Amino acid sequence: MRRGELLGLTWRALELERARLQVTQQLIPTKGGCTFGPPKSKRGERTVALDQVTIEALEQHRAAQVLERDIAGAAYEDGDLVFCDELGRPIHPTKLTDGFGRLRKAAGISLHILRHTAVTVALTATPPVPLHVVAARIGDDATTVLRTYSHLLATSDEDAADVIAGALVETPVYTALTETAAD
Repeated sequence: MRRGELLGLTWRALELERARLQVTQQLIPTKGGCTFGPPKSKRGERTVALDQVTIEALEQHRAAQVLERDIAGAAYEDGDLVFCDELGRPIHPTKLTDGFGRLRKAAGISLHILRHTAVTVALTATPPVPLHVVAARIGDDATTVLRTYSHLLATSDEDAADVIAGALVETPVYTALTETAAD
């Protein structure tokens, strides 16, 4: 997902029991802060399958968020956001990028590289995730994905979620990020 799509994601858009989420909006930076708007393109409005590791992480995140809400009491501004600050307010996209920057130094990656990594892993997995499924998952046109990643190309959306998560969990980048986040 794009940065703004993550920051615009609501709990209502998550269907953890069905292992999927709906991308219906994004958080857009403005001169005065930020606002919600539609995804970048019509293809950006999509359903994305979730793997079990991601579902478990989201369930743990939700429990921590409920605790934060309870501690904050009346000061909590509940906008139903999955990713928000300790008081329930939207996180400005540049703040997310800056925070990620501190984590990425250990792993040597950028925020946008994660999208490229997910696409690369999906297209080069055994078996590879079909191009049209990869394009739908990232909310892009298959032609654009093919043009960008054609040098990598030698089932279903549910298979894509498991293939990508399984491959990423085994990488040094995942290990570095989880160890840094735990600190």
